[in-house]
Amino acid sequence: MISGGQAMPGRDSLSLIVQAARLYHEQNLRQPAIAARMHVSQSRVSRWLKEASEAGIIRTIVLAPEGVYPELEDAVREKYGLRHVIVVDAEDDEQSIMSALGGVAAGYLETTLTGDARVGISSWSETLLSTVNAMLPSPRKRAEHIVQVMGGIGRPEVQIKATQLTDRLARMTGAEPMFLPTPGLVSTVSARDALFDDPIVADTASEWRRLTVALFGIGSVTPSPLLRVSGNSISEEEMASLRELGAVGDVAMRFFDADGQLVQSELNSRVVGIGVEELRAIPRRVGIAGGARKLEAIRGAVRGGWIDVLITDVRTANGLVDGGPPHK
Repeated sequence: MISGGQAMPGRDSLSLIVQAARLYHEQNLRQPAIAARMHVSQSRVSRWLKEASEAGIIRTIVLAPEGVYPELEDAVREKYGLRHVIVVDAEDDEQSIMSALGGVAAGYLETTLTGDARVGISSWSETLLSTVNAMLPSPRKRAEHIVQVMGGIGRPEVQIKATQLTDRLARMTGAEPMFLPTPGLVSTVSARDALFDDPIVADTASEWRRLTVALFGIGSVTPSPLLRVSGNSISEEEMASLRELGAVGDVAMRFFDADGQLVQSELNSRVVGIGVEELRAIPRRVGIAGGARKLEAIRGAVRGGWIDVLITDVRTANGLVDGGPPHK
């Protein structure tokens, strides 16, 4: 017997099984060539290889190359119940992290997007800009539609960047863009309602319930230097109020607390963008974010199920694993 209670093959055939296994795994011979060399049938070679695997004679070991972190990815994925986690190595400064995340996220999208994908993209952010800028045009169609799920953020002259981001992703994937040519946050509920009455806005919004993938940056209650320069849509007073309510971060301007629960604020009714229920119903929600400033926000986002795919850096991933059990 061997470990696991499985029987070792009979001694008469054991040396032949080992020989077949070595020819197959060490010399890379195909089963017909092994059968010809050993003067047996191909079906017998196939049976020997199966027996060798079951007996523990063949053991597969995957050695991750430098810069790949499968165990850390598994630890984050299992702890927070995520669909998929990708961890990238990066220098410990925000610009290096954004660049590294963008490159890896671009590769992820180029690999996983299929021709019938309907992709939602939130308003512009450093990580989304880095991701889309790193993508290469595809010789084949990777998506059906690229749909803007939130209006522009910042000063009016900066809000156009959200449109440009949507347009470039559409060109890189061969998809049709659908724009939301509005600010992401307005001053009153009536202003928001009036915007959704516009046929172009309503047409784009009607596509949100059909999305199959969504791409999000994860915002922090401490605005990035880029956002400060671009003009934050949320006033200092509003941000202070959100912090008092326990907000640690946001996805598409939907602010949540450390447990990932939606913060109930009047700001929710002034956001020109996808609603919470529609957002959570998207089958694959990809969050691209990293860095010490965003650790608490990222933890809240994965705890609350705002995203189910996370692309982040090594230090942030370690922080997520070491941050105690996920809250419920």
